[in-house]
Amino acid sequence: MIFTKRVRVIALTAAMALSVLSAPGAAQEISAEHLRAARTAIDAINATDEFDAILPQAAQGLKGELIQQHPHMEELINKTVDEKAIELASRRADLEREAALAYARVFTQEELEQIAAFYNSEAGKKLLSSGPAVTREVFQAAEIWRRGVVRDLSSNVLDTVQQAVAADKPAAQESSQ
Repeated sequence: MIFTKRVRVIALTAAMALSVLSAPGAAQEISAEHLRAARTAIDAINATDEFDAILPQAAQGLKGELIQQHPHMEELINKTVDEKAIELASRRADLEREAALAYARVFTQEELEQIAAFYNSEAGKKLLSSGPAVTREVFQAAEIWRRGVVRDLSSNVLDTVQQAVAADKPAAQESSQ
């Protein structure tokens, strides 16, 4: 799960960075249809889901900090933080809009529709849910493979070098006489 989240963050960050670098000086016009396709794609890939916890975590942290400083005001602190957090929850739409714009700048409307279609399919949903486990297995297999390749390379090179050293000993002995 963590790997998938990292991949999504990296993809989103890369898309945003690419959009900034590739956008012309003036703001790029994105049609409403293109933006809808981007929103559908980011929904399909759950691109911003991992950010859902930011506001609740911030609220929980603030509660803990304030209650530690003012334990006698715990009820007021809990109530106030919850109310203010709920007021800020609507700002989540800002992130969705920015993410959709970032994707729309990088991908065409058709590409976004294809992305959404795939990730809304059974195979796409399975990739999202099972992908992290498969990726872990691939990394484990790659690590075993890497160790074997390093071991065999070292062994093969060492054998060749030892043979050369052994062949060089008689020549070194003859030249010293």
